Amino acid sequence: MAGTALQIEAVGPSPASAGAPTLAEIISALSFALDLTEGAVPGHALRCCLLGMRLGRELGFSDAELGDLYHALLMKDVGCSSNAARMCQIIGGGDDRAVKSGVKLEDWTKPHKPSVAALRLLWSNVLPGRGTAGKIGLILRIALTQHKNNEEMIQLRCDRGASIVRKIGMSEQTAQAVRSLDEHWDGGGYPERAKGKTISPLARVMAVAQHLDVFALERSPEQAMRVLRERSGRWFDPAIVKAAESLHRRGALWMQCLSGVERNSAQSAQFTRAAVLDLSPGQAARMRASEIDLICEAFAEVVDAKSHFTFRHSVGVTDAASAIGKALGLKAERQQLLHRAALLHDLGKLRVPNSILDKPGKLDADEWAVMKEHPGLTRAILDRVKQFRELAYVAGAHHEKLDGSGYPNNLHAEALPLEARILAVADMYGALIEDRPYRNGFCAEQALGIMQRDAGGKLDGDCFAALSSVARTILPGAHSLRR
Repeated sequence: MAGTALQIEAVGPSPASAGAPTLAEIISALSFALDLTEGAVPGHALRCCLLGMRLGRELGFSDAELGDLYHALLMKDVGCSSNAARMCQIIGGGDDRAVKSGVKLEDWTKPHKPSVAALRLLWSNVLPGRGTAGKIGLILRIALTQHKNNEEMIQLRCDRGASIVRKIGMSEQTAQAVRSLDEHWDGGGYPERAKGKTISPLARVMAVAQHLDVFALERSPEQAMRVLRERSGRWFDPAIVKAAESLHRRGALWMQCLSGVERNSAQSAQFTRAAVLDLSPGQAARMRASEIDLICEAFAEVVDAKSHFTFRHSVGVTDAASAIGKALGLKAERQQLLHRAALLHDLGKLRVPNSILDKPGKLDADEWAVMKEHPGLTRAILDRVKQFRELAYVAGAHHEKLDGSGYPNNLHAEALPLEARILAVADMYGALIEDRPYRNGFCAEQALGIMQRDAGGKLDGDCFAALSSVARTILPGAHSLRR
């Protein structure tokens, strides 16, 4: 499962490392969150980065082009969460991550009958729990509206992805490459149906690199090369296919991508990330605090875009946490840590299918087990940036309770720093005042009344008192304040 390579031990917080991280250190770590969204084998974006950079060099890209390509490869899936809810809707409430992952192995552009594998994929995921007739009917409707659905889904993903890349200050070339990832050489792709050399050269390389990793990991490198040749001139630029074939023949394509270590292991992912960081343009450039904050804000948007029920959740929780922190007199550096942890606390939810996030009824035991994994995944992702290790601990503890009844690690009061206690209170308040698929949001008074029962036992009493004093001034966009 996608969480395997991200497991961590339930130990106490580590102090933040001295100095600021580089852009490459941050986005290479956060790329694991993007892998979760698509149901990819952990490290997918990293392996694509290695493959794509080798192709770029083989093709004679300039240093500037390689720098843009590097960032685009790591950020290529940053818009994918924006179409997750729509995918779940199209397949009648099934597992959007499973379908997104499986469809990457199918050639949906050929005018022939769908493969047996594609039919099995749909049958396993459409209308879960429904009868045969309903499933057959929906699969037929999906087939009839395939191209319309593809265009809609890719448009959502590409526009959001390019927007986020621009927001964090990457080049326009990088943004355009992310937007054009799903264009095809013959003009059959999306979102613009661009053709041939009108497609960004960076995007053409990225499309090949993405294909190679998916097929090599799910099938074999030889199968990846065979399908690459079959789609040359249709999906892919023939010149890039030739470059990949040349690298493959020389044994220069797959290093650090197909190690002897079991593919889902943390050791394999760490090995690949080290190779990616070695390729980083401007390795010595450390991020300014404002730049780090911008990246945190951008990835909060990625998380919140996954479901319309969580729209602005991360931002709302950050507003609440920051207000509580100020009321309690947190020093500036602790307030900064709290702010970033609040923005990123739900990164692990990118692994949760929308069939669970948007379920209108009670979660069953298996669904609840998946949901409960998300704080640990958040911590594991952030823990990859050594300067973020304390932040990771705080963010990953937002569902822990003082009495040890929380999750994922049943931590008790002595293991929970003040910032984690603040975040737990802010997150619970945000969840209560927001609409959910199974209920409308509570007003501020109702939410505080519910939380009062846990104050001093499960929730920190001082943090709750601080929230009560500022609740009417925070979360101006929340549902409760529009009632």
